Amino acid sequence: MAKNTKTKDSRASDSKKVVPVKKKAASPAKKTAPVPQKAVTAQKSSKIEPKASLKQAAKEPAKSELKSAKGDLKSSAKATSAKGAAPQKASAPPPRPIRRPTAPPPEPPKQKTFEERQRLIEERLAKLDQAFVSNVREHVDLSWIYHDSALEGTVYTPEELRTAVDPNAVNVDSSMQPVCEEIRRHLQALNYVRELAKNPKLPITVDLVRDIYAILHPEEGDGKAVKYRKDIPQHRLYFHEYAAPDKIPGKLRQVIDWVNDPETTKQRTPLRYATRAHYDLLRVFPFTHDSGKVARLFLNLLLLKNGLPPAIIHSTERQRYYEALKGSSTAMNVIVQEAIDNQLASFERLLEQAAQRVPVHTP
Repeated sequence: MAKNTKTKDSRASDSKKVVPVKKKAASPAKKTAPVPQKAVTAQKSSKIEPKASLKQAAKEPAKSELKSAKGDLKSSAKATSAKGAAPQKASAPPPRPIRRPTAPPPEPPKQKTFEERQRLIEERLAKLDQAFVSNVREHVDLSWIYHDSALEGTVYTPEELRTAVDPNAVNVDSSMQPVCEEIRRHLQALNYVRELAKNPKLPITVDLVRDIYAILHPEEGDGKAVKYRKDIPQHRLYFHEYAAPDKIPGKLRQVIDWVNDPETTKQRTPLRYATRAHYDLLRVFPFTHDSGKVARLFLNLLLLKNGLPPAIIHSTERQRYYEALKGSSTAMNVIVQEAIDNQLASFERLLEQAAQRVPVHTP
């Protein structure tokens, strides 16, 4: 019995003993991944420059979205091409700025023909004072005589020219008398050609050529009494080939027949037609004196008759003029064309001077 009691008591005492509670071992701390150097730098910079980090942060997702969108487009394009279907069109790019076509540069003004320029000059002259118009026409006539005579080697002074055409000139010096007579006869021939040209149906004949020569040399009688050249002068101004004296009548007739042939005017412009007639007439060289003057008066008769202004070949073109006679008629055509252009330009300058009330000077 005692043993049992003791056992119970020992149990009771054992139950009263405090059993120490074992503390749980603290779990080891989780290891954190090391922060990259760039992230550390970014964190530092975000503290210093918050605005820049915000902008960068805003750009990063945009870039990633753009890359992902491009990747989606490529993958979808590959998928559709593999199936044989047409690839889907990507969203339309933003519209480009519209470039409006620039207006083409304005066309240069159309160059007026010789006939149009001549018509405008006549219209402007009709509106001017008649005294001024007479002065202008006298200036043109004296210029014509001066340059045409200089081509033949005769140079007149301004005093000789003005004295010759002055109707009030009296007591002219005897030394000037022969010169003044030459100038007056030349002027008479110019006016004769102008009057003939007013008739568009004027017949061109051999007698007409002889009549022009007779005005320049009245001492030889009228046109029917005029005699052709009888020899080939050794000392001369012109060095191109002349027709033999016995061939002159036939050669001159050929020139006139060519001028009157309807096919001639059909195949050539009035300028080329007149220039060729002048060229051929000078190669005949029908008269002993002033065949060059006669040929140029004949040239201007045909020009005026066809509505063109006269061609006054400048004295400075003398050598070039002689060279053209030794060459082809094409070279002479260029000289005549330039002479007409210069004549019109001279008239136009005179009219501009009239508008500015500048006095006209005779060359």
